[in-house]
Amino acid sequence: MNTLTAVHFADNYLINPTNPVTVNLIGAGGTGSQVLTALARMNHALVALGHAGLQVSVYDNDTVTEANLGRQLFAGAELGSHKSVALVNRINRFFGTNWKAVTRPFTKDLLRRLPENGRANIYISCVDTVAARLDIAAALRSVSNNCSDRERNKPLYWMDFGNSRHTGQVILATIDEIRQPGSKRYRAVPVLPMVTDEFKGLLESEKDNNEPSCSLAEALDKQDLFINSALADMGASLLWNLFREGMTENRGFFINLKTFRSQPLKIA
Repeated sequence: MNTLTAVHFADNYLINPTNPVTVNLIGAGGTGSQVLTALARMNHALVALGHAGLQVSVYDNDTVTEANLGRQLFAGAELGSHKSVALVNRINRFFGTNWKAVTRPFTKDLLRRLPENGRANIYISCVDTVAARLDIAAALRSVSNNCSDRERNKPLYWMDFGNSRHTGQVILATIDEIRQPGSKRYRAVPVLPMVTDEFKGLLESEKDNNEPSCSLAEALDKQDLFINSALADMGASLLWNLFREGMTENRGFFINLKTFRSQPLKIA
């Protein structure tokens, strides 16, 4: 019986990159807007520590409405603007970054048409529907099969954020097998399953409800005020630890703000 603790060692490119680690953030709504802010803080800290930092592109074709104000990180002056553009402009001004906004939904067809420099090392999805997750999974498998180990933007990880009104989860997956170092202390795990594989049956049984809300009160009936920010901070912490420690025993977590409980998802 193997009693060694199961861990995943981060791909070496995350720890010692020759260029900024590229990130494609898919979705700029309740969770995505919070995740982008966390990524900006992470980038600032990494650069201060001598790391090359992050280069982020945000994919979202949605626009800011009255119902978004308050629960999502948007102001009245941004009404009618594309969410991705409003957020990225704000981040670039505040942090001095040169991140990009893409006002189109992220799909398999779009990813296939993107040049190599439009691909990324890390994909983070903050989407509302099962169909969107399945399309992202298909896109990532497709691009992984058509790239070489020498590519600077080789797809490495997919982190998916999902939530209901009071509960949520974050799942970290590898897009392809990540080479692991030898270890006598740990049992290194090279593959972390995608959310669409491990929880496919559960996802397919869910009913998508991504109809737009007409007011903040209606939006809060679907997702409580702080579930998105709680998920974003904990998910960003998982990613931050992967950069700083170079390894992780956890590949995600479940959280319930109604009972104030969180449950880590251990690597097996």
